[in-house]
Formats: sequence, structure tokens, C-alpha cells
Amino acid sequence: MDPNAAQTFTIGLLARAAGVGVETVRYYQRRGLLAEPAPGCGAYRTYGAAELARLRAIRRAQQLGFSLEEIDGLLALNADTDRERARAAAQAKIELIEARIRQLQDMRDALAELVHCCRHSDAATPCPILRALAGEAAAPD
Repeated sequence: MDPNAAQTFTIGLLARAAGVGVETVRYYQRRGLLAEPAPGCGAYRTYGAAELARLRAIRRAQQLGFSLEEIDGLLALNADTDRERARAAAQAKIELIEARIRQLQDMRDALAELVHCCRHSDAATPCPILRALAGEAAAPD
């Protein structure tokens, strides 16, 4: 193989190189996140380094918590001229993550309180956890 030739990938090789499944690649194509290449020589469609980089960018953005709709918007931004818009999108995502963290901490604290009540209540009384799930007030300590 010519070392100066651009590397090409079948859909399977592209998916493997990006750490996703072939059906994921096809799904991204249907969603318009990744272009479907024109058929090349023979029956196989081939992809290049640009498609691999885009697929990896989609995957990384998902790992950072962006939805596919948000990723579509980010991918449409220009790396040279849309810095403020990209920063605003990332800041908005941080704020959503922080709100979710607070919500999860509140859930943890509520569950910890129920476990504490359960551990320190009389075994003959109804379970405070199950009572709380049923919408009843937990018995005081």
C-alpha cells in the first residue's frame, strides 16, 4: 500500500476505529450527523480520515453529556470563528450537569435519611422506606 495514499475505511473498519458499532454509524448517517459517502469502485462505500475524525468527535461529545441535537449544532460551528458560541454551549452543559449533581445529591440525602430511619426504628413498626415510597410520612426517631 502506498504510504502517501489517504487511508480509507469500510463502514466496519470505520466503526471499529471509532469504537462504535456499524449500526451506530448508520444511525448517525440517518440523523445527518455523518455523511454517507458515494459508492466507490465496486460495491463498497469508503470513508476517509475526515469521517473518522467526525465520528470520534460525535462520540467524545456524547461522553461529555451532549445530546445528538446539541452535537449537530456544535459540529456546524466553525472552529476559527465560533469560539464564543462553542463556549456558551459548553457552559450551558456545565450548568445542566451541576443542576443534575445537586438533584442526585438531594436524592442520596433523602435515601440516606430513610435508611437511617429504617436502621433506628423498631422492627415491629412498618418499614419507613416502604412507607415513604407509598407516600406516607416516615415515623420520627
